Amino acid sequence: MTVSTKRETLLLSARDVTALLTVSDCISAVEHGFRALGDGKLPRPELLSLHSELGGLHVKAAVWMNGSHYFVTKANANFPSNPKTNGLPTIQGVIILCDANTGELLALIDSIEITALRTGAATAVAARNLARTGSRVLTICGCGRQGQIQLESLLHVLPIETVYAYDVDPAAAQRFASENNTLDVHAIQDISEAISKSDVVITCTPARKFFVRSRDVRPGTFIAAVGADNEHKQEIDPRLFVKNKVVVDSLAQCLKIGDLHHAVAEGFASAESVHAELADVVAGKAAGRASEEETAIFDSTGIAIEDAAAAALVYEKAQRAGVGRRFSF
Repeated sequence: MTVSTKRETLLLSARDVTALLTVSDCISAVEHGFRALGDGKLPRPELLSLHSELGGLHVKAAVWMNGSHYFVTKANANFPSNPKTNGLPTIQGVIILCDANTGELLALIDSIEITALRTGAATAVAARNLARTGSRVLTICGCGRQGQIQLESLLHVLPIETVYAYDVDPAAAQRFASENNTLDVHAIQDISEAISKSDVVITCTPARKFFVRSRDVRPGTFIAAVGADNEHKQEIDPRLFVKNKVVVDSLAQCLKIGDLHHAVAEGFASAESVHAELADVVAGKAAGRASEEETAIFDSTGIAIEDAAAAALVYEKAQRAGVGRRFSF
């Protein structure tokens, strides 16, 4: 019998992840993950969700294979009031990466940066398939860290020129406009007018009542609803799910915690009315945008395959570059 030496565990901080993971690389990794899922090469990712009065904890798990074989689990705490009330990030957590052949704990990775980048990457992958290729006008609702990542990710796949920035805190929208002054960015308070001019609308807020109204959305718009990651959150009018093309990251998950679940509860949608999961679109098993006038909605709740693809990439880059600290339990 061969006796193997147990490998040490690699500890990667948020700073390490920032140094290793680019927006472009994350988009490529997440797209590959969706394609592998759509091709049936990976099992379905799983979710466990728990809530407290001020926030929640999500545990998301997936298998990842890209030559190597990994189990990847992310435990993320999401507390939207943290920045103002506690001086802490909204998102805090850890990604656990294990060898799927031996069960060895290969890495513990800070989850903040991976969560931010993979969320933007999923939007970019969806936009590449569902937005008009000539989309130039964007409205971003929610001007925090995720809003910035959404913008940076979309710039990799669409020729965005004009951006309307909206936030319930006008100062946040103003800062967003100032920090992105290489583009034509306008901090706005009239969201209805901005949406009516836009080719793309991104929502990444903790809103509990929809603020994107169906009547403001012009034909041909691509909408990515990103913020509703629990059953209490809602960003877009449930009427938008009627007669428009709806693509989800996970049908089972969106029926529980996405904007879709509000539309179903109010009788505007059903599981059968959803066009496809994004994995099937990326894999070519379901159609993307069908016409210039088609309005398309991407309900994004964040699935574990996104975390797994990004985390595996970060781990393998860290191994090659000698980044991070090693330890044994």
